[in-house]
Amino acid sequence: MKIDRGLAWSESQSGFDTRDGTRLFYRSWKPQAPRSGSPRALVFLHRGHEHSGRIGTLVEQFGFHGDWAFAYDARGHGYSPGERGAAPGFATMVDDLDTFVRHICDRHGFAIEDVLVVANSVGAVVAATWLHDYAPRIRGLVMAAAAFAIKLYVPLAKPGLRFARRFKPELFVTSYIRSTMLTHSAEQARAYDADPLIAKSISAQVLLELADTAQRIVHDAAVIDTPVLMLAADQDYVVHEAPQKLFFERLSSPLKRYVRLPQCRHAIFYEQDTQAAMQASRSFIDDCFAAPPAPLERFATAHREGAGARHYAALLGNQTGNALVRGWYALQRNMLKLMGPVSNGMAIGLRHGFDSGESLDYVYRNQAGGKFGFGAMMDRGYLDAVGWRGIRLRKVQLQQMLAQRIAAHEGPGPLRILDVAAGSARYVLETVKRFQDREIEVTLCDYEQHNLEQAKKLAAQLQINARIEYCRRDAFSADSYAGQEGRYDIAVVSGLYELFSDNALVLQSLRGMAASLREGGALLYTGQPWHPQLDMIAYTLNNHRGEPWRMRPRAQAEIDALVALAGCRKQQTMIGLEGIFTVSLAEKGAAPGAGG
Repeated sequence: MKIDRGLAWSESQSGFDTRDGTRLFYRSWKPQAPRSGSPRALVFLHRGHEHSGRIGTLVEQFGFHGDWAFAYDARGHGYSPGERGAAPGFATMVDDLDTFVRHICDRHGFAIEDVLVVANSVGAVVAATWLHDYAPRIRGLVMAAAAFAIKLYVPLAKPGLRFARRFKPELFVTSYIRSTMLTHSAEQARAYDADPLIAKSISAQVLLELADTAQRIVHDAAVIDTPVLMLAADQDYVVHEAPQKLFFERLSSPLKRYVRLPQCRHAIFYEQDTQAAMQASRSFIDDCFAAPPAPLERFATAHREGAGARHYAALLGNQTGNALVRGWYALQRNMLKLMGPVSNGMAIGLRHGFDSGESLDYVYRNQAGGKFGFGAMMDRGYLDAVGWRGIRLRKVQLQQMLAQRIAAHEGPGPLRILDVAAGSARYVLETVKRFQDREIEVTLCDYEQHNLEQAKKLAAQLQINARIEYCRRDAFSADSYAGQEGRYDIAVVSGLYELFSDNALVLQSLRGMAASLREGGALLYTGQPWHPQLDMIAYTLNNHRGEPWRMRPRAQAEIDALVALAGCRKQQTMIGLEGIFTVSLAEKGAAPGAGG
């Protein structure tokens, strides 16, 4: 369906399929007179409760006549399916944005670097989370009245909602916001009240997950270096301004601006006077597209610069936290040495290292055990730690991605898989087991002979038909990849790079893996953009070398850039529990386009 909108754009309506198969509704505005050169796209995200039908006037107000514009109805909003105001979770809403941008890039030929996002309220938090977790190389982001902290007014509202959801998981909250609290414009308030597609309720689950995610993104905003314009309203009855300022201050973006708009309420782009907001937005967008995208090479030295590098240096010097906190961790470390051996999982960690293949294989099995009765209870608490739950989800996602790639393989000869730091190789072997009818050759490499022996035992237990080669190799040594050029269809590296800070080592390994892949071959890699327990782990747990387990989280943008510098381009990312771990797929020699 096409609708003429003035003389500048032709509006179309369509749909796109999300990762779980749900089809969402969207609108596109095609310029009647496209600008010369590479096409550009503005993607608008509507506020919570609203829908894409309210975006058409914004396209006209922004006035970029030569550019495409797009907006979709979020799940449970407008013409998209789902219970009004609900979604499977906030993370799903973020993934929907990633899928949508990839869809329009594939369909219309936009480079991801020529996409800019404009987002309001909840949509702004969705976009910021997308930047943090998926690291798309978009040109910029305009954030209007970002809902990092919603004013709930009722005392203890969030704890109350969490408690209530224990009894009614599908709880909904009706918005207290009246249209006159959103804007000074009587006309816009009447339009809001009369719109039958505006949903006045929101899922309590989504509301709480929004709050938790927003807190994480504000805390870790330093990893974002995408150009950002933040517009804040000085009379906002809906969201707090302090978290918006904190997010802005922590951003690493070389181009960032914060504009506080006077006499302005929450619906910034629907106010009585939008001149200041529009002028700031147009100027920012012009500046974003006037400058070339930042070079990927800047990430090669990220282990020596930036907030993550500074925190890692402080960990190495035992300088994080205060003396009281470090004393508390020292007590925990001593208690672990004393009591840990009664827990099977802790005993393995103390003996082989908590980051070792042996320890991870135990976590994957997720079967608590211990001595003297209470040891199993301790072990269950250990296995249920947020990091280990994230590790298990990472395994599921990695196996899903690997299985999809195996199933899609076509061509003569066997499918060849390389794992450069296999450990016990449980995730690879269990996946290959499901393809016993395929001709598959697997090369499992590891630095520790003990891990390779464990992999052999597991392969025998699973009765794998595939031909398996076991090689003791160092994943960071160039010699490990000599003579393997162009041999493999799939290369896997999981749980390795997050254990090492030096990007030169990681890049050398990635280049070796890329050289081992045939043209169009797939690289599956994991990342750890952040972790909520970095200090506790560093001061209490030992690694496979018997040293304190100090981690330097590597931002998703950073690991993706290293992969790109090695000659592969990311095609997909899956986000794990609380965004701690990610699983990504890149292709060797993939043509520029929708890749993140």
